[in-house]
Amino acid sequence: MKIIVCGAGNVGRSIVGYLTQGNNDIVVIDSNAKNLIDLSKEFDVQPILGNAAHPDILEQAGAKTADLLIAATDNEEANMLACQVGYTLFNIPRRIARIDSHDYLEPSWSDLYADTAVPVNVIISPDIEIANAIYRILKVPGAKESLPLLDGKLRLLAFKCKEDCPLIKTPLAQLGIVAPNLHISVVSIVRRGQSFIPNGENIFEAGDEIYFLVKTSEVAATIEAFGMEHPANERVLIFGGNQIARNLALKIEKDDTIQNSKIIEEDAETAKSLADSLNNTAVINGQMLSDLILNEAGIDKVDITVAVTENDKDNLLSSLLAKSRGVPETISLVNSRAYNTLLDNIGDSILVDRTAVTISSILKELRKTNLQNAYSLGRGFGELWQLQLDVEDELNGKRIEELELPENSQVCVLYRNDEIIFPDSDEVLQSQDTLLVFVGAGDIKRVEKIFA
Repeated sequence: MKIIVCGAGNVGRSIVGYLTQGNNDIVVIDSNAKNLIDLSKEFDVQPILGNAAHPDILEQAGAKTADLLIAATDNEEANMLACQVGYTLFNIPRRIARIDSHDYLEPSWSDLYADTAVPVNVIISPDIEIANAIYRILKVPGAKESLPLLDGKLRLLAFKCKEDCPLIKTPLAQLGIVAPNLHISVVSIVRRGQSFIPNGENIFEAGDEIYFLVKTSEVAATIEAFGMEHPANERVLIFGGNQIARNLALKIEKDDTIQNSKIIEEDAETAKSLADSLNNTAVINGQMLSDLILNEAGIDKVDITVAVTENDKDNLLSSLLAKSRGVPETISLVNSRAYNTLLDNIGDSILVDRTAVTISSILKELRKTNLQNAYSLGRGFGELWQLQLDVEDELNGKRIEELELPENSQVCVLYRNDEIIFPDSDEVLQSQDTLLVFVGAGDIKRVEKIFA
């Protein structure tokens, strides 16, 4: 697939990093030469220096033969214009635009995005989506990841298994005996940096990251079974005052279960703008790593810190400092997956991968099968696909084992007649079944063919 990515900043970089894992011909346009040089050193892309909304620049990027345009610059007006030019002059079939401003996202303005107006097929809002992802983690204390599925009826959770977990060393085949009220589908286990799908003989070990699916109504009981109960996050401290922080603070302000939130921002003008736009969030202007500022923010009484600056090192250092001050939980936004190798060395700190959150918005546009939704999980070790079998699908009547899925992929859930089923391999697929399929990172092409 030939893809033009407009923007080589953090968002564009995260998208490019994922796209280069597949067999894609990628051209990146940016008006900042340094961004392009840095990106070209890391990834195999064709850099084009210039304004992505200018017709001559898009023509130079090969827009006439492009399959997909992803406009992900920091300027949403430029993104919309790039989509307009790409559609009107070059007839690029699919166009995705990054739009983070709530003013453009009001439901009442939805008619704006049509071929007869601004021809945008898909809107991505990374700043909003990252804030939503962090908020979901806040609401399930101790979780590394929390994702609602099937209209909220099901949830994907990820926890790090601790040494005092009651289920440690228990073969998965015996979970029903040890914990009879536990009903989950284990999607994957990440152990010492490697992901695998466990079988009935595998056991949970201390340090495992366990990704599993559970009915939303059974989340509390499941957390108790794993011994992973944590006090509610009532006091939140945010490092960095960008749009992610603003969106997160707005959600927290509407949540009566969170007592208060504070933001530390080093730039005085940005801090003032934040303070003007927020009602019940204290905004502190000062150095994030200053003991004086941290004391002013009351870090010793904080339940969780969230570091969302544009700099990975600042985020990780802020979290480490918070841990040293006794903060129970910390969350760090990371833009580069190079930092994922540090995960086992920073205690229980939670890393939110910008790439995984951002790419989930456009995955179903990239995959060569008809997906309802798709999500990139964890550190890029796999994807979770949601698809539905239609009446004429040739897979109807087949047993799951007959699909011959690769070793690192599996059907995790069937949703049939409003019932959630954790299927065995001999379960027979039926028309209108909704499937949740975990696809290992190396299995994408093979699984696409199965469900094409």
